[in-house]
Amino acid sequence: MSSLNIIMAQINPLVGDIPGNTELVQRTVCEAVEQHQADVVVFSELMLTAYPPEDLLLRDSMTLRIDKAIKRLLSDEALHSVYVVIGYPKKIDGALYNLAGVLYQGEIIAEYAKQHLPNYQVFDEKRYFEAGSEACVFDLNGIPTALTVCEDMWQEGPMAQAKDAGAKLMLNLNASPYYADKQNTRIELVKRRALEGNMPIVYVNQLGGQDELVFDGGSMVINAQGEFSAAAPNFRGGLFPVVARYENDQCLIDEAEVMPPLPEIPSIYEALVLGVRDYVNKIGFKSVILGLSGGIDSGLTCAIAADAIGAENVHAVMMPFRYTSDISKSDAQEQADMLGVNYDTISIEPVYDSFMQQLAPSFEGTSVGLTEQNLQARTRGVILMGLSNKFGHLLLTTGNKSEMSVGYATLYGDMCGGFNPLKDVSKMRVYALAEYRNTLSMAIPERVITRAPSAELAPDQVDSDSLPPYEILDQILELYVEQDLSAQAIINCGFEQATVEKVLKLVDRAEYKRRQAVIGVRITPRGFGRDRRYPITSGWKLGE
Repeated sequence: MSSLNIIMAQINPLVGDIPGNTELVQRTVCEAVEQHQADVVVFSELMLTAYPPEDLLLRDSMTLRIDKAIKRLLSDEALHSVYVVIGYPKKIDGALYNLAGVLYQGEIIAEYAKQHLPNYQVFDEKRYFEAGSEACVFDLNGIPTALTVCEDMWQEGPMAQAKDAGAKLMLNLNASPYYADKQNTRIELVKRRALEGNMPIVYVNQLGGQDELVFDGGSMVINAQGEFSAAAPNFRGGLFPVVARYENDQCLIDEAEVMPPLPEIPSIYEALVLGVRDYVNKIGFKSVILGLSGGIDSGLTCAIAADAIGAENVHAVMMPFRYTSDISKSDAQEQADMLGVNYDTISIEPVYDSFMQQLAPSFEGTSVGLTEQNLQARTRGVILMGLSNKFGHLLLTTGNKSEMSVGYATLYGDMCGGFNPLKDVSKMRVYALAEYRNTLSMAIPERVITRAPSAELAPDQVDSDSLPPYEILDQILELYVEQDLSAQAIINCGFEQATVEKVLKLVDRAEYKRRQAVIGVRITPRGFGRDRRYPITSGWKLGE
């Protein structure tokens, strides 16, 4: 009987840092041996570059850097007694492949080229890679073991190939980005493949934030009966062991700890925190700044930032104007005290008045309206950008997906910044997330959650003056933005024609704003940016 200690290495690499990622692999293998007597350590897809490396893959020096990294791993005697299963890009006969390789005793004993290259949603692998076509089955200390990479698990062919080639165990390397409820989808998929192949699957996923993407881990082992043998937590790094035994021509997996998936709202919150933390840290910032208005969007953003990088590194600024209510001022102060963030108040009134004085000759004979409202937002943007520039804080914007969808935001005003945690979070989810955060500890004053939302750019202004109720708006936006339904199809779902047409026109017209918006954490299958790409200049008409 063969028995193996397999370690799922759920770790957080940095895209493009090939030397740093290589060193991380070396440290991880040594730790796995010392703590778990590891025989096998399995890493994620493209571990040496991290995922997604995008056009770094087109650099001429990529091959040289990867070759150097692999030689470094092969020459490290501390790794020789361990099977190191790792992902990396590699050129073979002039073509670039997304490979999974097995390093053992100073040699590459097996290599597998990813067969299915995704080109949907955030993925663009056909731009870079050639597809493999063959199974790879190697002897893992007596166990016939197959390799596959990420998207291969979502297609039927690679498992059938591996089974036909005599595999009894599959190691699947992944860089599968998060969106709400994706872990449950992955679980059902891996269970189905395990049953099809009649073999256990060790599924290892990348961890960490990378620009707008969040990789949530959730590595797992599913046995040949389609049952959990082990499951690592989402959003937490670590080494997760499982024991495989080979008896009577079958690979058996000893049961280990199983961490169930988080419910939707807690998982979204964890994704937002991880996305902010890694963006701030990996870019090299030490602190963040944001406008704290006393509203729910900035309130939730402030709580996320404090949880991500520590309250002492968060700088909140209340920027009142003549239309700012006393309630907003007191709620912002209360939240700052609650969280323990740094807090300042800077009135925009004198700056705004100075702008208006200079513009008065040009504005003569016109009525006060949207321009003056936008000027308030732009005054706040200038102040925040000035503080960001002077003190080296990353400026977080606070607009949500509902607002970004319909253009309810001001270019060079409240859209100023470097990162937007709520960019892919609808308004109704903002409410749910705020309520959830307060179950952990009080972080957002209750009145911030319950009062009517308002930009406070005009007397007695509320969002519903300009937009349908968010309960209705968010449903329409989901159907149009995330599901691509036509106006008539949405109307057929029971929504008023005038409301639907108004919302869809706002969405289409706001494309030029979104194209200039900062990136933010992706938590849906159809976020703005990588997922949804529409022309700014377009003659497309509703109803066609």
